[in-house]
Amino acid sequence: MATILTEEQILELDKKHVWHPYSSFDMSLAPFPVVSADGVRLTLKDGRQLIDGMASWWSVLHGYNHPVLKAAAKDQIDNMAHVMFGGLTHEPAVKLCKTLVDITPTGLNKVFISDSGSVAAEVAIKMAFQYWISQGQKQKNKIITVRNGYHGDTFITMSVSDPENGMHHMFDNVLMEHIFVEAPQCMFDDVFSEHHVQDLKQTLVEKSDSIAAMILEPIVQGTGGMRFYSPAYLKRVSELCDEFNVLLICDEIATGFGRTGKLFACEYADISPDILCVGKALTGGFMSLAATLTTDKVAKGISEGEAGVFMHGPTFMANPLACSVANASLELLLQGNWQALVSNLQKQLLKGLLPAKDLEQVADVRVLGAIGVIELHEPVHMPTVQPMFVEEGIWVRPFGKLVYVLPPFVMSDEDVASLTAGMVRVVGRI
Repeated sequence: MATILTEEQILELDKKHVWHPYSSFDMSLAPFPVVSADGVRLTLKDGRQLIDGMASWWSVLHGYNHPVLKAAAKDQIDNMAHVMFGGLTHEPAVKLCKTLVDITPTGLNKVFISDSGSVAAEVAIKMAFQYWISQGQKQKNKIITVRNGYHGDTFITMSVSDPENGMHHMFDNVLMEHIFVEAPQCMFDDVFSEHHVQDLKQTLVEKSDSIAAMILEPIVQGTGGMRFYSPAYLKRVSELCDEFNVLLICDEIATGFGRTGKLFACEYADISPDILCVGKALTGGFMSLAATLTTDKVAKGISEGEAGVFMHGPTFMANPLACSVANASLELLLQGNWQALVSNLQKQLLKGLLPAKDLEQVADVRVLGAIGVIELHEPVHMPTVQPMFVEEGIWVRPFGKLVYVLPPFVMSDEDVASLTAGMVRVVGRI
């Protein structure tokens, strides 16, 4: 029989051996041990329950412990938990790829399945480079992107995340150098003008011969500031990429599957990129899985080259267990009333967070779809504020100046009210 650890034992062993994301071993803030999760609540080892405002970093759309997702995992594991994808295929992966082709913008009909969002973005950039190499244009070896972006923690994705205000500037002497232009200055409800893309356009005029692709997060720049920008800006970016023969990569890892109020955020601009990345919510937060979709043009272009194949192949690519859960999650989403749920979440988040605008420490409050943001004038002190949220009975994980939430779509109005009221109270005490 397995030994059950006490809370003190968990924390002691955690402190000795476990390295958490973006943390150090001398951190002054101990993590909070979780023993179970159900619906929109986390249960801590000490018995307290927290309303989860983070949906485990954008991913848990349907809430925790969903019976449909559990059943999909149990059914699949009786057949096979995993099998290599080289030279073999299986029904869960084929069904998943077909669904992704059906629901994403027109033209994206080739799907490469990977393990995580960072890898999906890495694959997208690698596709772009190999496409141009295969077309005999090896000089197109740079990526262009906007400032305030974030695309992952692997080395290529770090190199196209914001070089100054992002999390990876300390690696500037070891990263590949790419091209950055001004971040979108035309916010979601602003009137777009051509001057908003002047920096991008001028850079493309001067350097497009060396640029393989442009990558950006459509409509919502996440970790780079939770900035919501104009669909008209994104549409003009797509037009400029076409004009200057640059592939367009849309990173929908955070925004995909309804989070912004559209199934995919690029639908706001009515565009279809050359390459699209999805992840996070793909399995409803059940396990790690991601995918990169592209067009016949890119797939054919890569296959015409010297290698004749796309040079990438993760060991756990298209894991059947993860694919089966993803299929169940997407069916739940597409056959449910996700649009109404997200629309209502937007109303409830706005209602609950607007009182924070009256606080002097608050710079802005903004909401789009199931994303609610309180932006402060100064960064939060995590060891101080994290326990304050827990005391309020809510799980909120601030970042820098941002106190933000991305609730599961199924969160009730009452729970949203409790979540947002707790956020405003904590911010008022900072």
